[in-house]
Amino acid sequence: MPALQSFLIQPLWHQFSALLPPQSPAHPLVGHRPRIDDRVIFDKLIEVVVFGAAYWRIADRTCSATTLRRRRDEWIALGLGDQLRTITLAAYDRTIGLELTDVAVDGYITKAPCGGEMAGPSPVDRAKQGTKRSNLVDANGIPLAVIAARANANDSPLLGPTLDAMNPDHSMPPGEMTVHLDRGYDSAKTRAALTQRRLNGCIAKRGQPAPLMASSRWVVERTNSWQNAFKKLVWCTERQARVIAFYHALANAVIVLRRLIREGWKRYRWEGRPARCP
Repeated sequence: MPALQSFLIQPLWHQFSALLPPQSPAHPLVGHRPRIDDRVIFDKLIEVVVFGAAYWRIADRTCSATTLRRRRDEWIALGLGDQLRTITLAAYDRTIGLELTDVAVDGYITKAPCGGEMAGPSPVDRAKQGTKRSNLVDANGIPLAVIAARANANDSPLLGPTLDAMNPDHSMPPGEMTVHLDRGYDSAKTRAALTQRRLNGCIAKRGQPAPLMASSRWVVERTNSWQNAFKKLVWCTERQARVIAFYHALANAVIVLRRLIREGWKRYRWEGRPARCP
């Protein structure tokens, strides 16, 4: 069963392969095992993030679980996950356009049964180990930035780092960007963080009803559901923060590319265009 449709995996690999550094020639001596092709590793890491399976379940005769983890660490050290996400965002911005006058931030708690650097007692799951991802999205729900934290981390302290994680190229002139937040951010610390960055805030008040569909916050909830389609993010068995960040970047790159193809399908025609709207 393919993890992604061909119209997604092919352009994603084409861009990712362009980021890979040149490899040294094969070992001249006979008897050394050849290096596993990068495309094989890439496809299997996509399967890991989509299906959420253990590495040993994804491994087969073409590639071992150890090779998967080793090559994953090589690519993390090169920063390829963040580069791929940045490139897909730039392509979306050029072709469709990001709507940055209204953005939304929200946190989402998932399970982390193996513990690790980003695991903490979950306040919504009987204090079991969990992790929180803090998402920043534009007015259409395109993920602009995401950071990971422990499940028991408060939303307000995460707002500043989440806003700072956005690419500086996507910043707006002072006073032209409004950040929509739920009542969990209704605090003096939140308002200070927004004022420091010269951003407008639209924050739901504590103790007052705030229908989700009556605001601009619903798009971040939809983005959370898009990310939950990647089971590695829902049931996070990784223990290292850098690995979690890599899979967040990889999942967001797929989400942005899917939205780019979907919106482009309605506006443009190109060779290899899917027969149906994705």
